[in-house]
Amino acid sequence: QNRSSMGIAGRVVLALLATIAVAEAVCSNTSFTCDNGDCIDASLKCNGYNNCGDNSDESGKICPSASSWVGYFGAAIAAIFFGSNFVPVKKYETGDGLFFQWVMCSGIWTVGLIVNFIQGQVPFQPMAALGGVFWATGNLTVVPAVKSIGLAQGLLVWGTINMILGWAAARFGWFGLNSEVPANPTLQYFGVLCAVVSVFLYALVKTEVKAPTTSESDPLLRPMNEGADYEEDNKGSWVERLPASKRRIVGLGLSCLGGVCYSVTFDPSQYVMDTQRGASQDALDYAYSQYSGIFLASTFYFMLYSVASNNKPSVYPQVIVPGFISGIMWGIAQSAWFVANQKLSQAVSYPIVTTLPGIIGTLWGAVVFGEIRGMRNYLILGMAYAITFAGVTLTVLSK
Repeated sequence: QNRSSMGIAGRVVLALLATIAVAEAVCSNTSFTCDNGDCIDASLKCNGYNNCGDNSDESGKICPSASSWVGYFGAAIAAIFFGSNFVPVKKYETGDGLFFQWVMCSGIWTVGLIVNFIQGQVPFQPMAALGGVFWATGNLTVVPAVKSIGLAQGLLVWGTINMILGWAAARFGWFGLNSEVPANPTLQYFGVLCAVVSVFLYALVKTEVKAPTTSESDPLLRPMNEGADYEEDNKGSWVERLPASKRRIVGLGLSCLGGVCYSVTFDPSQYVMDTQRGASQDALDYAYSQYSGIFLASTFYFMLYSVASNNKPSVYPQVIVPGFISGIMWGIAQSAWFVANQKLSQAVSYPIVTTLPGIIGTLWGAVVFGEIRGMRNYLILGMAYAITFAGVTLTVLSK
């Protein structure tokens, strides 16, 4: 009987404790209940900062954006500039691309300085800078990829892979991000499937990559003991010395690697926005930090390259201004993409911003540079265009 009484008393105590816990978990009428159970003042909801710590107070479900058109406009600007930013440098010799990347990243960092000034000199975010390091690493593959398979096909391959992985990280909450569940997941899955199919179609397009038309065939810095050995070892970049069959495989592989690195560029910034209490939800507040990471990483890679080449890197002076302009264009495009991510969500902006630049790139490649010829290529390209547009449309409608 004593044991029975003690058991009843124990259950009563547990019930009282549970009642107290529930009472404490209920927020007052003037507070907002976060998804993690925390309570914040209702006035802090939708104020542009992660006050809950899990970003639930800034969720699109409770903070509907009345300016989606700004996001679509940003996505369009990003697509145009991403699809065109390598055009200024296309006709110039870039050697192995290391010097060109450093010049380009100098232009990117310049845009970052301007954005930081406009945003009011926001605090530096190391995690956002890490995203810049990922991008700079992927960008090492750009020049050899373009020299191998052309501007058009390179853009399409790394852009589509970037879209698939970048979309998946946002959709399924990879790397600690908050998952972004669309209103119609089925439409979005079919959209991604279209992107996968388009990759294989783009790979079937045969391109004819033309040599640069600039008269600058030799770098500014070269060894003192010039001779036959030097001339033999420096007939173009390493990828241009490969057999045609291997060059195409290497080019496609480098484009895929670049797409993987590009796909995680935004994830560190988004992680801070989703998980760090008090983090700003203004995406442009992270642009300067990311651009700084890009410039620092590219400088580090160029220094390694200089050491490996016995302090005699290949430097092509004529690529300086075009490369800087290319960086400016990229910086503008990336800033517009930050805006698109904020206004539309990353799961919606990714299919637009990563796929459409490839279409613009093929137009440059086919019309201006003559890289794509023949009825067969145009038919395949037409099918790829149609499937790409279908994928983008389905993903947008899934929202």
